[in-house]
Amino acid sequence: MRVTKLSVLALLLSATTLCAQHGDPPVVAPFGKRLDSVCVNDWWNRKKSPIVDVFVPRDQVVAFGIYTVHNGVLKMTAQLFPLYPKEDRTVRLEVEQAGKWVELQRQKVNDIGWATCFRVDGWDASKTVRYRLRHGKEAMFVGSVRKAPDQNEIVVAALSCNSKKDRGMRPNFVRNLLHQDPDLLFFAGDQSYDHAQHTAAWLKFGLQFRDAFRDRPCITIPDDHDVGHANLWGAAGAVSKLGGGADGGYMHHPEYVRMVERGQTAHLPDPVDPAPIAQGIGVYFTEYVLGGVSFAVLEDRKWKTGPAGTIPKQGPRPDHIINPDYDPKSIDLEGLVLLGERQHKFLAQWGRPKQGIEMRAVLSQTGFCGGAHLHGSIKNRLHADLDSNGWPQTGRNDALRLIRAANAVHIAGDQHLATLIQHGIDEYRDGPWAFVVPAIVNTIYSRWWWPEDGVAGGARDPKSLLPWTGDYLDGLANKVTMHAYANPETESHGAGYGLVRFDKQNNAVTFECWPRHVDVSKADAKQFVGWPRTITLQ
Repeated sequence: MRVTKLSVLALLLSATTLCAQHGDPPVVAPFGKRLDSVCVNDWWNRKKSPIVDVFVPRDQVVAFGIYTVHNGVLKMTAQLFPLYPKEDRTVRLEVEQAGKWVELQRQKVNDIGWATCFRVDGWDASKTVRYRLRHGKEAMFVGSVRKAPDQNEIVVAALSCNSKKDRGMRPNFVRNLLHQDPDLLFFAGDQSYDHAQHTAAWLKFGLQFRDAFRDRPCITIPDDHDVGHANLWGAAGAVSKLGGGADGGYMHHPEYVRMVERGQTAHLPDPVDPAPIAQGIGVYFTEYVLGGVSFAVLEDRKWKTGPAGTIPKQGPRPDHIINPDYDPKSIDLEGLVLLGERQHKFLAQWGRPKQGIEMRAVLSQTGFCGGAHLHGSIKNRLHADLDSNGWPQTGRNDALRLIRAANAVHIAGDQHLATLIQHGIDEYRDGPWAFVVPAIVNTIYSRWWWPEDGVAGGARDPKSLLPWTGDYLDGLANKVTMHAYANPETESHGAGYGLVRFDKQNNAVTFECWPRHVDVSKADAKQFVGWPRTITLQ
């Protein structure tokens, strides 16, 4: 390119225009230029991202709001697209009263993550209230804070694993969810698969699902991919020094982790034990009560011990055991941590009888057993997967005893394989029931339940339409009773979501499992084989 006086003048005029438009230099992210680069620092100088277009008209900068109401407290996060340096950093929460919009609060947006959280104490949950989140003169997001449900049946929709292999919108999911009208949405993790670009991917997730949660409460918890890991062993906030993080701890800058958790969990009820872990990383484990059903929201990876350097490597990766002769007891060592003492204490207190609580459920990132044999492809059989919460086994059993004592069911995601299992602790079927929901998009890492000998499990229900149900030992010698599984017919199938119905009058729970591309409004809509299943709690 030949540089002329005219081209130099054009560049100077362009730079002058940029300064006039954007003002002073931006806040510089403490985690550098690579992480979250689509949305931080001088983001307007970046090329358009394939994740999401952040160059939106300024009347559209309020991307979405997400909320919960618990014990008279409304907490609502307002998520914005990136703002230019000269733009106002204030977001306003307004509610409709007697036909007029009334401003309740103003909050400052954090330039790291572009979100802020409103907290309104003394919220009247007996009525539905329209709200709007406003920025500037024209940008707004409108929805309603739904009144607390007072009917017998409380319905929860559960979703997980929003793979970047499909960056499109999610119209089938939203259509179905609006038709089934659950009282609560639960996203169990991996809302983002763009490891270094959480804010952009979180914005995309919000655009995909905001019409489902703008008018109802929603619980979102981050999992490994959200914080930039393929797998996560949090080790109480240690710094991971091994590629893949299998030594335990976090690989990314702690401010990046805090940003992720702030964006996804600030709207949850206050943590029951808010003390941060190492590196100043926060916690969010908490209780959420809706319509007489109490939900314990866990962080089942934050304290978990990493396998690398802890147990002998017995496969191509520290967390994958491929050794038919290995002894499961040899890896269940003293001192290994799953949930950790703080969450054990919480579960013990949470499970005690309490006025107004009729049923209970645990919400977490992943299941508490090895619920799959084939990983990634039908040719990759593992004897044990330490990323599952079947390991460490002692920690798993301790957690299950606390869940059993609360007479609760367990709902989780992560595994990309829908399963309905009753755990065994000391004996088969003496533990709680657990529903791991399918992936939203199942084209990144499929799994299959496929016993190597192809034999049905013990005490199998002869009415089961699936061949491999009944009592089994998983690869970690944990007792499990498989009641239903949704193996993908090919590596691109098996996607969908779960619906859990809590019948308070009969103390019964119905588990439903819906394929992604089914239209539930049609009379002939079918669930995955093996569902629905109704159980009665003791």
